[in-house]
Amino acid sequence: MAVPTQDAYVLDAVRTPFGRYGGALSHVRPDDLAAFVVGEAVRRAPDLDPALVDDVILGNANGAGEDNRDVARMAVLLADLPITVPGVTVNRLCGSSLEAAVQAARAIEAGDADVVVAGGVESMSRAPYVLPKSEKPFPAGDLTLSSTTLGWRMVNPRMRAEWTVSLGEATERLRERHGITRERQDEYALRSHTLAHAAWEAGHYDDLVTPYPAAGRHPVLTRDEPIRPDTSLERLATLAPAFRPAGDGPGTGTVTAGSSSPLTDGASAALIGSERAVALTGLQPLARIAGRATVANEPQYFGYAPVEAVERALDRSGIGWADVAAVEINEAFAAQTLACTDAWDVDPEIVNAWGGAIALGHPLGASGTRVLGTLARRLAAQGARWGVAAICIGVGQGMAVVLENVSGGSPA
Repeated sequence: MAVPTQDAYVLDAVRTPFGRYGGALSHVRPDDLAAFVVGEAVRRAPDLDPALVDDVILGNANGAGEDNRDVARMAVLLADLPITVPGVTVNRLCGSSLEAAVQAARAIEAGDADVVVAGGVESMSRAPYVLPKSEKPFPAGDLTLSSTTLGWRMVNPRMRAEWTVSLGEATERLRERHGITRERQDEYALRSHTLAHAAWEAGHYDDLVTPYPAAGRHPVLTRDEPIRPDTSLERLATLAPAFRPAGDGPGTGTVTAGSSSPLTDGASAALIGSERAVALTGLQPLARIAGRATVANEPQYFGYAPVEAVERALDRSGIGWADVAAVEINEAFAAQTLACTDAWDVDPEIVNAWGGAIALGHPLGASGTRVLGTLARRLAAQGARWGVAAICIGVGQGMAVVLENVSGGSPA
């Protein structure tokens, strides 16, 4: 195993508020969302000469529309950074921006970079329909448009049928395997909204979220749009299953829109740097990137992959669950999150204490650095030392990153 030449640190993190599908950010192109957070990440570093940014690495899950042709490089140009700053786009579906942060950390540890902007973007509202080319000229039959918003499309017929079920059906199979009830899912969804609203009210997101400015008839967006502080268990209980028929027998469903992360638009970024970057940026590090892992399992049980990813990342960091004070896991679905937390030796109260994606939203390419940035800020706020960020990824993958707080708090 190669020994890093230097440590990599999270120096800062910033994101847009997340907008509902068809909502407050649906008028904004994804490359403009990306440019906004890239520009903010650089602007918030008081001493940073933008020309010293070694790279911009952005995650993006779709890339089928206005986010095409390397949205990271487009963001550099649209953010008015020097044209000498390069940009690269990576795709690990829901884990894309966490992958971007890991690639940034590797470049820094290897001595190839000192300052990297890592993040991700997704506009699920503006994801286009795509039309495949015909296999022969002048076809007499019809061709089918496919939505690129979410999930499988244009599936290779050689893929096993069980691998290509919808994300919702996959979650139904996961909750059946692990005995996750409808009641627990609704309770968890309510918790996500309650904690997210409380975190906003307490000011926890003030340093993490920069309001997206007004444009024409579109007002400024200051908070995450999907949060429903007025929801209740009674309201959640009225929702019909979204992916299977209702009922109590075999083949019926319990996963609802209320216990699923909503389709969302947004972007996030983290400034990742070396020790030398402290002088270059004028920022003190928030957290050291202490360990990470990426794993894969059966595609239809993608939601369970974070279990092994976290265990490996903890082992590589030289710590155990007894050391962990904060966990941020992307809540793709309540059932998926509960299956993971049930498998870990962890106090559920330290998981997503500022709410999660069920309330905040899940713009696919942006969620990885959202959980990473939230974890860094939570550790600093708690004065705690160790935390874990994790995310499940479609087609059967999971990622995790361990952070060590170095922000000057009192490590617990």
